[in-house]
Amino acid sequence: MTAYIALIRKEPGSDFGVDFPDFPGCVTAGRTLDEARRMASDALDLHIRGMVEDSEQLPEPSSLDAIMADPGNRDAVAFLVDAASKPARSVRVNVMLPADLVEAIDRSTNNRSRFLADAARAKLREVA
Repeated sequence: MTAYIALIRKEPGSDFGVDFPDFPGCVTAGRTLDEARRMASDALDLHIRGMVEDSEQLPEPSSLDAIMADPGNRDAVAFLVDAASKPARSVRVNVMLPADLVEAIDRSTNNRSRFLADAARAKLREVA
């Protein structure tokens, strides 16, 4: 299983923020340290799934030395987050949706499949 370095940061009066230097734009936060760590795992999984769906190459994990050499990372605390060893295989499905709903989805995203998958995952977390 591949692990990537996550950086956690905390400013006074703010939540714990987490980012992944190997995945620019992959960020999350949590009110508590434990919540931030759980959210980091979810964020990395979702980000990697999106990259796989878009046929993007996953980066090799950077070394701790390389990441901490960046002056912007010196105040952060590093921890490892396991990436799914094999992203889930995508399956094509046909669904019928009202046209106005499809138009609203398309206005809010450039990847309808990812949008619908994210919405389904969020709903499944609610009912779990």
